[in-house]
Order: sequence, then structure tokens, then C-alpha cells
Amino acid sequence: MKGGLEIVQPAGWPAPRGYANGVVTRGPTLHVAGQIGWDAASGQIPSDDLAEQFALALDNVLAVVAAAGGAPGDVARMTVYVTDLEAYRRSRAAIGAAWRARFGKHFPAMALVGVAGLVEPRALVEIEAVAGLVEPGARGEAAAASAPVGDEGGP
Repeated sequence: MKGGLEIVQPAGWPAPRGYANGVVTRGPTLHVAGQIGWDAASGQIPSDDLAEQFALALDNVLAVVAAAGGAPGDVARMTVYVTDLEAYRRSRAAIGAAWRARFGKHFPAMALVGVAGLVEPRALVEIEAVAGLVEPGARGEAAAASAPVGDEGGP
């Protein structure tokens, strides 16, 4: 159990790289709406680079999680929508670095979906998430019982 999460891995399956196959949440559940790579202070998308937008979208997801009293390790699931799968593949090293800077080796259950476009015309990525928040007062106990999750890599 890591925080409010329990990783589920079917017996005999190879370990996933950069994600979990399943996650059980404990405590309150937070559903985070799709977040894009915009800067909250200016209300603008400051870059047309996919990796930079990905990093900002992660920051925005984590801002919502933090506002609910959660932490990066509470994120149980993400769906990542990108407008250019080839650009995503080319940017994997930078995206992985952005991931590790925010999540370390915590890997939730994830899906990556290529889409024709997003509502915000300049947005190249949108990320929605689900977090299993730890009951108030239980974070210290949960952190003491947690172990690293996932394998090396990133989304």
C-alpha cells in the first residue's frame, strides 16, 4: 500500500514500465478534470513545445490534487490526450524527466490517447486524473507503510 493506493498486478504478467496495470484507492477519491499546459498566473499557454506543455499540465493536475489535500503519490489513474503521437514519441526523454521531477518512481494506472484536437486550439496535451486521498491524519501511517511503485521509465 502506497499512501491511499494499492497496486494490482496480475500473477505471471511482466512488470509494466512507467505505469501500473491496476490501482485500488482507499479513502476519499478526487476526480481531476482535464488539465492543459497553461500558466495559471497569465491564463496563457506559454509554449508550443509538447514536453513543456506536458510538464505544465502535470503541474496543474498536481495543483488540484494539492488543493484537495493530496500529494503526487496519491494519483491513482491518468488519461493523457495528445494531439500528435509522433511528437509524443520524440519527446519521451523530456517527458520522462518532467515526470520524474514531479512523481519520482510513482506510476499510476495510465492510458495515452491520440486525439484530433482539444478545445483549446494551442493545447497539445490534456491530462485528467483520479487520486485516492489519504484520510485526514493517516498520511504519516500510510507513508511509513509505503514502498516504491512501478519500474523505471515514465509515461
